[in-house]
Formats: sequence, C-alpha cells, structure tokens
Amino acid sequence: MNNSSMFTADRMTHLKIVVVALVCATMVAGIGVAARITDGTTTAGGLQATVIKATVPVTAANDGNPVR
Repeated sequence: MNNSSMFTADRMTHLKIVVVALVCATMVAGIGVAARITDGTTTAGGLQATVIKATVPVTAANDGNPVR
C-alpha cells in the first residue's frame, strides 16, 4: 500500500505516528517539569518566602504630591 499520504496510509503507519507523537509529548512535558530556574536561596523545606517590610503610609494629595 502507498504510505506517502495520510489518507492512503495503512493502520500500522498511523499507529507509528501516534506513538512517536506521544513519546515526543512526554519528553517535552518531562523536560518542562524538570527544568527549574532558581537562584539558590531556597530553604530546607524547598519553599522560598519573600519578605516585604511595611513603610510609612503615603496618601496622594490633589496636586499630585504625596503627603506623609
């Protein structure tokens, strides 16, 4: 049978295409899960916390200059 077209390909050719697509998708997903960008500041539990300190409250005035 002529396997040069998707319409004339036999059942085994379609199965091979599906298997190759699944293997490639699994590899891409695995690489995506394994790839991490970190700066090395994680804690012992693997979690990273960001601390934000509160500053003096600022209120906007009518002329655009902040009032403290």
